[in-house]
This record gives sequence, structure tokens and C-alpha cells, in this order.
Amino acid sequence: MATTIYRIIKNALSHLLRQRLLSVATLVIMVMTLFAFGSLIVGNHVLTSALNSIQSKIDISVYFKPDTPEDQILAIQQSLEQMSEVENVQYVSKDQALQTFEQQHANDPSISQALTELGSNPLSASLNIKANNPNQYQDIANYINSTSVSSMVENVSYNQNQLVIQRLAAILNISREAGLILTIVLAFAATLIAFNTILLAIYSNREEVEIMRLVGASNAFIRGPYVIEGVVYGIIAAVLSLAIITPIIYVTSPYMQVFIPGFDLRQYFNGNLALLFVYEAAFGSFIGIISAMIALRRYLKK
Repeated sequence: MATTIYRIIKNALSHLLRQRLLSVATLVIMVMTLFAFGSLIVGNHVLTSALNSIQSKIDISVYFKPDTPEDQILAIQQSLEQMSEVENVQYVSKDQALQTFEQQHANDPSISQALTELGSNPLSASLNIKANNPNQYQDIANYINSTSVSSMVENVSYNQNQLVIQRLAAILNISREAGLILTIVLAFAATLIAFNTILLAIYSNREEVEIMRLVGASNAFIRGPYVIEGVVYGIIAAVLSLAIITPIIYVTSPYMQVFIPGFDLRQYFNGNLALLFVYEAAFGSFIGIISAMIALRRYLKK
């Protein structure tokens, strides 16, 4: 068994070294395929982070009438938190609202003077509500407007921002679906190109395969070197593709932080580098092995 395995590995390496030009061409195609595959994985994470960032900025605020008791507002907060559509509810008291307003307009003396002349807090207590899904804000707004809560409510921001929220929800849904479809299409195209390249490489060795059959070599022994070649192609291509992706990630990471606040593409890549290598090596080896098995089946059936 050990001798057989040794011969299979030796024959695989012999194929790679003997047909250098074809081996390099196959490896280049594999690198391009795995580069596209790895880019799709990273790109999908970037798209998901961008969509989540946009979604996190969507919420609705419920402003209560000045004479609404705080305990009633807190009771309404608890009832909203029990809704399955609601992710969280934040209570903002009148004093907190005034403090935030003063901080935002600290450099505007006219605002500070107007507040001083009023002598009282003109702002209302509010609840900031964030839904699990942007499509659920309509249900939350309907709940607020159709229950006894509405008698204490002065204004609901959803009524003014309904069109914007609905459009953002539609954009988020379309972007996720489009991203998934694009990933599938590009992955299939890259796989098909690599598959055909490996088939061509094996076709160039068809005479050698036929000679091995004539001298009595088993099918497993004939397949072995080409299966090993597929694994070698996959591992080497994974290393080279990540070597190409790495500087691109480092260059684009600062721009991603501007586009998606709080998102560090470099940190994500470094933290998942080993996992990306495993994915790419496994995907590349899978393409190589399956291509070899299918291509050899034609000659081994004769």
C-alpha cells in the first residue's frame, strides 16, 4: 500500500514537472478561479455589513404629549418590547432630549439664548423603536396608531418618513437577492472555466493513460496521480490567490471604513485568513478532483 501511494504521488509530481507549460496554464486558471471565489466571499461580507449598517440607522420615534406621565410611557415601552417585530426600544426622557439638543447646538448662541428665554423644557419624551426588519415598521406604526397609546402620542416620525423607510427596505431586499444571484453566477462561471482547463490537461495525457491500461494498471492507480494533481493545484492556487487578495484588502480597507463606519475590512480579513484558505483550498481541490474523475472516466471505460 505504501509503495502504491508513493508511486502515485511520484507520478503526479512527474506530470506537473514534465508538462510545465500546461501545468502553469492550469494553475493560472485555478488562481483566477479561486481569486474570484475568495473575492465573492469577502465581497458578500462587505455587502452584508453595508446593508446592516444602513438598516441599523433606520428607526421610528414616538413623541408623547408634554403631560404624559413617565410611568405610562415606560408601560408602553414594555408593551412594545413584547412585540415580535421589535428588536429594542429606547426611552428618551425630556431632560435627556434637552441635553442632547443642547450638545448638538452648543456652537449656536441663538439656540442657547432661546432656551434661556423660554425658562422651561420645550421638548417631549420619546421612544426610539428599532424593528427586526425594515418591513415591520408599518406594523409597529399601525399598533401605535390603533391602540389607546395614540391618545398620548403627539407625533410618530414614521408618518413623515414612511416613503423613505419603505424604499430603503426595498433596496435592502433587492441588494441581498442580487448579491446572492451574482455570487452563484460568477462562481459557476469560474468553476466551468477551471473545469474545462483541467479536462484539457488530462486530454493531453490520454496516450499515457491508454498505455497504463494496456500494461494492466488498475483504475485507482491511473486516477491517483491526477487526483493528487487536482489537490496540489487547489492548495497552490489558494496560496497564490490569497497573496493577490491581501494587498488589495489592505489598500481598500481605509476606504471601506469611510463607506461603512465601524467596519474594518483588514481586521475581518486577518481574522478569517485561515478559514478563507481552507475554503479556497477545498474548493480548488474539489474542482481538480471532480474534473479528473470525469475526464478519466471516458478513457477507463474503453
